[in-house]
Amino acid sequence: MFRFESLDIWHLAIEYANRIYDLTIKFPRDELFALTSQLRKAGVSISANIAEGSLSDSSKEFKSFLNYAIRSTGETISELVMAKKRKYISEKEFHSVMKKLRF
Repeated sequence: MFRFESLDIWHLAIEYANRIYDLTIKFPRDELFALTSQLRKAGVSISANIAEGSLSDSSKEFKSFLNYAIRSTGETISELVMAKKRKYISEKEFHSVMKKLRF
């Protein structure tokens, strides 16, 4: 078992990315290589950075990767706001996914 597999935050990040995939499935086809792709990449990079950082030998490096994960979270928030403004997701969906960030 890898260290990150025992981290609750990693499991929550996986669930968050999964929720993003669920939301983006219904985005317009012409967004596939734009907002859909960006949102999915940013969502997946949260758990990926946590996992990568947890394999580090130093806590300083692990903290750096946690900061990358936090930045990716900020990116998803910005992209979710755009998706809401474009009416790709509802207000209710937006608040539901934002609630997941309160971990």
